[in-house]
Amino acid sequence: MSITEIARGYSPPRELQSPTGPATPARSELVRLTPSAARAGRVPRWLRRASGPVLLVGLWHLASVTGLLPAEVLAGPGTVLSSAAKLIASGELQAAIVVSMQRAMTGLAIGGSIGVLLAILSGLTRLGEDLVDAPMQMLRTVPNVALIPLLIIWFGIGEAPKIALIALATAFPLYLNVYAGIRGVDQSLIEAGRTLGLGRLGLVRHVILPGALPNALVGLRYSLGIAWLALVFGEQINATAGVGYLMANAREFFQTDVIVVCLVVYAFLGLAVDLVVRTLERIFLAWRPSFTGA
Repeated sequence: MSITEIARGYSPPRELQSPTGPATPARSELVRLTPSAARAGRVPRWLRRASGPVLLVGLWHLASVTGLLPAEVLAGPGTVLSSAAKLIASGELQAAIVVSMQRAMTGLAIGGSIGVLLAILSGLTRLGEDLVDAPMQMLRTVPNVALIPLLIIWFGIGEAPKIALIALATAFPLYLNVYAGIRGVDQSLIEAGRTLGLGRLGLVRHVILPGALPNALVGLRYSLGIAWLALVFGEQINATAGVGYLMANAREFFQTDVIVVCLVVYAFLGLAVDLVVRTLERIFLAWRPSFTGA
């Protein structure tokens, strides 16, 4: 039923009318009213989200074919797709993605676990805050790239310094967000839990940690993004495999098409893991109604 029908008047269907007049319906039903113009002109959201990247690729292609963007500066989309097809056919790209994913996820698992444990210790106890928070605030301001020489001295030039660099980079976003989430729990909820008879462990399990979960997932999204940035630098440390290794070889031979392929791979890997975190948010935060945009 549209708004126009309501304005003109609405009479119940014949089966709901009695010979002496309209009958009172046995139960009322809620009907969502949507203007007909809004239903007809609405564009699917997936199409709107895809329009930006498609427009960007179209402008890139136009600049390439018209000569505004020389191939020596940046290869066109057609050349990039051809290079990607060759790398996929030879199996190089798939093998590089697997190696890079293993490095990123291993570093995230180590760094994320350390960050979350320190955040819980610092957030739940004042003694933990006094011992942990100040060193973490100092270390997070040190540029991770500046630590590469030390990591090479400590761990050599194998896989260890690459994973250590990613672990260091991903620990701090999770620490900051989990700590802020724990300290941001409403004090009235703590008092309500105590009134209901919850002990210290019960408060942590049923009130504090669920209250900090939204911040923890935000920190996880930040850490995943930083993991790919750290991976780019880490794979410059004497790498013999991975997406960064392909990019370094392409840089030596001025193969801008292969460099763009590697950049697109990094972008899609980041988008994929971000989609995983969004799915986790929908699952674990279903209890929390939130604004989804107008």
